[in-house]
Amino acid sequence: MNGVLNFIVSVATTPALLVGLIAMLGLILQKKPATAVIQGSVKTFAGFLVLVGGAGILVGALAPFADMFQHAFNVKGIVPTNEGVVALALVEYGTPTALIMLVGMIVNILLARFTRFKYIFLTGQAMLYVSCMAAVILVSAGMGQSWQTILLGGIFEGTLLTVTPALCQPFMRKITGTDNVAMGHTGNIGYALAGWLGKTLGNPDPEKSTEKLNIPKSLGFLRDSTVSISLLMAVVYILLAIAAGPAYVEGELSGGTNFVIFSLVQAGTFAAGFVVVLQGVRMILAEIVPAFQGIAQKLVPNSKPALDVPIVFPYAPNAVLIGFFVSFITGCLSMAAMLVMGTTVIIPGVVGHFFCGAAAAIFGNAYGGRRGAVIGSFANGLLLSWLPLFIIPSLGAFGAGASATFADTDYLIPGIIIGRVGEMGTVAIATLILGFLAVVLILSAVLNARDKSKA
Repeated sequence: MNGVLNFIVSVATTPALLVGLIAMLGLILQKKPATAVIQGSVKTFAGFLVLVGGAGILVGALAPFADMFQHAFNVKGIVPTNEGVVALALVEYGTPTALIMLVGMIVNILLARFTRFKYIFLTGQAMLYVSCMAAVILVSAGMGQSWQTILLGGIFEGTLLTVTPALCQPFMRKITGTDNVAMGHTGNIGYALAGWLGKTLGNPDPEKSTEKLNIPKSLGFLRDSTVSISLLMAVVYILLAIAAGPAYVEGELSGGTNFVIFSLVQAGTFAAGFVVVLQGVRMILAEIVPAFQGIAQKLVPNSKPALDVPIVFPYAPNAVLIGFFVSFITGCLSMAAMLVMGTTVIIPGVVGHFFCGAAAAIFGNAYGGRRGAVIGSFANGLLLSWLPLFIIPSLGAFGAGASATFADTDYLIPGIIIGRVGEMGTVAIATLILGFLAVVLILSAVLNARDKSKA
């Protein structure tokens, strides 16, 4: 049993393999020739590996950034990092996490099949992390590692990962210009908020988009995203290296390489990672969208694949940089406020602020231009900075002793709510989760009836 469960979990948490298999299923359902099935499946699989590889390059280039920042400012505290907190939690909560994820996948498919929310969540690692969070909170609330924990955790996860892409879809249509792909990330609540704030408070003039910045002809080379990212990140890295101290950089991070050269290489590596991500996105979209039509036609009519956050990066490269810096600076200012207030200090997680801040700016820019991008990423940055303080009590003894915690809005907001309700007992937490499912089902029925009455 453990071997089978481990195989299922391994497939589900390997996004490249999961999406490749789904592309294969879609092509088979369309009765494509064997050669087309093999080609589409392998290219989707390889495209995701390219995307993941690019994301890994970005994360690797940001690692010394975080080290230099913490050394320069000598700050101790809790770092929101999903990978770190899940790695620690899986040691104790591995079995319920795996089973919750399995139930959650089934719930997601059933809801996509029978409700108006036609989103199949395909970001495997995010599914694992949400499952882990649910396991920790439900066990900490006194439910233990029982079948009730597995069932309720799976219902919560499957429902959440079906609904949050729907929150983002109006903005995804604007960003991508199509309705073929959805956002499948655990920052969706924050992205939807950023999009709404951008639409409400931003400037809708298309000429005010982040992608139409007025750059003098003499600086026209900056219109190339690879060049602009390399130069901007080089300046940031060099300044941070100076703040941390050349001796520290050369002694602890660069292996003796001059700190300026090291900074330039890290900046170039960051830009290279961005280029790789863009290529992976192009490969995936070219294959998964046509292949998904088979699934939409046969198994889950009109369904859309919900894919990982870098899927939107090619549509607004300037917004990516704006969002990262605005979100990270917001995190730094929030950290300073926590030091003054004497609370637990949340150290800005560079990776979280990059990926979530970038996406928030893209969503804010969609309807609100540059102003919307700044407002959206600022608001999202505030959520990433302050909400981790409030989820720690919900994680019980594990949260009290951990040096890391969950980072994205779709862990933080639902996690805080479930944790607080869990303080009232297991009946209250079961009622909340089942009520969440009921609300989604009722909302789907009401919206479907409304659409029929308009037809």
